[in-house]
Amino acid sequence: MKLLKDAEASLDALAYAKYPSLSEVEVKTLVVDDKWLATIASAIHGEMDRISQTLTRRVKELAERYETAMPEVTRKVAELEAKVNAHLERMGLSWN
Repeated sequence: MKLLKDAEASLDALAYAKYPSLSEVEVKTLVVDDKWLATIASAIHGEMDRISQTLTRRVKELAERYETAMPEVTRKVAELEAKVNAHLERMGLSWN
């Protein structure tokens, strides 16, 4: 572990010594290309994944909602309406 820390400290010292001799173009490359663009690309990919998952979830919801055909829904509503009306009539309720 100490060997690793010493090696990292040596590498850091070499990097710090190199900074003053870097040109403006090299600094921009290090900062913009190597740091910012990688961070931005990562954020974009994360957002695209999130949007893709949201879209997939929504498509599944819509598929479940509309998997029953309208004639079948209409038939089921009519059956349930007839049951409710029969129960109401047995309770003595009439709306004629």
